[in-house]
Amino acid sequence: MTALDHPARAGGPAHPPVRIPFPVVDEVARHCLQEEEPETVHIEVHLPGRLDRDRLRTAFTEALRRHPRILMREAPGRWYRRRYEWELTAEPDAEVVTFPSAGRCALRDARTRALTTAPPLSLSPPIRLEVVEGAGPAEGSEASDGVGVPPGRPGGPQPPRPGGTVLFLTINHTALDGPACLRVLATAAELYGGRDNSPAAPPVRPPEAPQDPGDTPSNWSPPARVAPGTPEPSPGNGMLVTEIPLPHRPKGSPYTVNDQLMVATALTIAHWNREHGAGPRPLRITMPVDDRPRDTTMPIGNGTRLVEVPFSMAELAAHGTDEMPALLRRTATRTRALKSLPRPQLGHGAALLTAPVTPVAWRAALTRGLRRAAAPWTSTTLLSNIGRVPYPLDFGEEAGRAHAVWFSAPARMPRGLTVTTASTAGRLHLALRWSRALLSHGDGAHLRDLFEHYLHATEVTP
Repeated sequence: MTALDHPARAGGPAHPPVRIPFPVVDEVARHCLQEEEPETVHIEVHLPGRLDRDRLRTAFTEALRRHPRILMREAPGRWYRRRYEWELTAEPDAEVVTFPSAGRCALRDARTRALTTAPPLSLSPPIRLEVVEGAGPAEGSEASDGVGVPPGRPGGPQPPRPGGTVLFLTINHTALDGPACLRVLATAAELYGGRDNSPAAPPVRPPEAPQDPGDTPSNWSPPARVAPGTPEPSPGNGMLVTEIPLPHRPKGSPYTVNDQLMVATALTIAHWNREHGAGPRPLRITMPVDDRPRDTTMPIGNGTRLVEVPFSMAELAAHGTDEMPALLRRTATRTRALKSLPRPQLGHGAALLTAPVTPVAWRAALTRGLRRAAAPWTSTTLLSNIGRVPYPLDFGEEAGRAHAVWFSAPARMPRGLTVTTASTAGRLHLALRWSRALLSHGDGAHLRDLFEHYLHATEVTP
C-alpha cells in the first residue's frame, strides 16, 4: 500500500474505520512481543540549529496525513479471531511530538527511552518523536547504562553542537520499519522548511550478469552464536553509537561499501568469539534488502525482506592483506546473488504459519514454540546498512540540514547483537545494539573497536 492508496480517510458515524489485516511480518512480530526487550527501531537525527515547536508539530502532523498508512492502531478483537487487523484513523490518537526537559542527561535519557519504551500499538500512530533542544558537549559522554556516544576519540564523532537539536523517532517495529518512517520525517522537513527534500538518485552501477556465488557454505548447520561477554542483570537492550570515516574503496572495485561492512562484521564476531574461547563455526549474517522507491509513493509499513549471507570457517580465518581482496570479491558475488533471488519477506514457512485457518491465538502459541525450537539455526547477527541517507533532511535556514543520522535495530536473543549503519555528510554512522542478557557496555565498546579495525582492513589496494 502506498501513501496515495487512501487519499480520503474513512471515519465518523456513517463510515466505520478502514481495517487492514496484518501482513505476515507484522503478525509474526506481534506473536513474539516481549515486555523486557521491546521491538523498537530508533532513528536519531542531529540538526545544527533550533526548531519552532508549533511549526514542527504542525508539519509532522501534516506529514502523517500525507502518508496515511502510518496513522493506524491495532483493532480490538476476540481471542478466536482469525487475523489481527490494523485500524486506520483520520488523526493521531495522542500527541506524537514531545519536547522533554533539557538538561545534562537529556540526550542519554532519550536514547534509553528509545530502547526501553515502545509506542503502544493501541494508539495511532505507533511512533513518537522526541525533540531534545540545545544539546551541549556534555551530552556526548558515554553512559554507564550502555547508551552513549564516545567523544574525543581519534576519528570519532564530534560532540553535539551547543544550541543544536536532536530528533529521536522511536518506532514500534511490529508496525513499521526505519526507512518508511524516515520517508515521513523527510516529508515533515519539507513542510517545515519549505525546501526540497526529494530523495537523491541511487548510485548508478553497470548492469551485471547473474553470477554463480561459488562455494557457498550450507545453511543447514547451526551457525556460530555471539559468545557471551559480561551479561548485565537488568533486562533489555544496550546501545553505543559512533561516527567513523567511510571506508576507502578503490575506483572500479567489484565490491561495494555494503560488502566491506559485511566482511568487517563477520571478522569482528569471529575475532570476538576466538577471544572468548568459542570454537570456530561458520557465520550467517542477516541482511535486510529494501526494494521500495524512496519518493512519496513509498509503501509505508514493514517493507524489507531478509536474506542470510554465510561465511565459512576458512573465509573467516583468511583475513590478511593478501586474502582480503578475494574475500571481498566472494562476498560481493554472494550478496548480489542472494539479493536477486525472489523470496517472501520472511521465507515461505512464515507465509504458511500465518495463514488464517485457525484462531490467531493458536497460531501465536505455535509461532513462539517454533521460534524457540529454531533458535540454534537463527543467524549469528543482523547487519542493516541503510547506506547513504537519501534525503537532505533540511529543516530550513534556522534549523539547518542533518549532519548525523543514526539508526538501531532490535537485538533480542538468540542473536543478541545487531549492527546498523548509515552515511551522512561523508561520514559513517554506526550503531551497535545488544541484549543485556549477552553483553555489557564495555563489551560493546570492545566490539566497536574491533569493527573499526576490520573495516579499515578492508581498505585494500586491488
